[in-house]
Amino acid sequence: MNSHVAMNTRVSDTSEAVIQFPATRNTVPDEANLLDRAGQTILGLLHQAADAADENSKRALDIAQKLSLELKTAEDRIKDLEADVRHHQDRAERAEKWLYQISVEIEEIFFAAADNHRTDGSPRKTSPRDYAPRNNQRWARS
Repeated sequence: MNSHVAMNTRVSDTSEAVIQFPATRNTVPDEANLLDRAGQTILGLLHQAADAADENSKRALDIAQKLSLELKTAEDRIKDLEADVRHHQDRAERAEKWLYQISVEIEEIFFAAADNHRTDGSPRKTSPRDYAPRNNQRWARS
């Protein structure tokens, strides 16, 4: 009797595990329904991908426009700075020319005149030390 009860338990367990398939004439509409759902799912995913691509494209375009504007601003600033550099280089060159001309005239006026007035043959004074009193020389008080 125990073996009979055990058999019934096994049979009832198997019947719960068995999945019932519909009859073959009903499988065609179910397959069509399944294909429709798969197609709709694929189209939905495709639309999501297109929307994401569109958002990425818009974001990339915005970033490109911002970077383009920053580049234009930087280029304008570079042009301004280059113009300032040219201006200051021109001023520095003019200042150097003036300094050279002034030094030439100082040489001609002061040192040439001193050479002409020198009758004792002493050397021309060319450095600040030549004009400064030496330690052993004292200024005479009158």
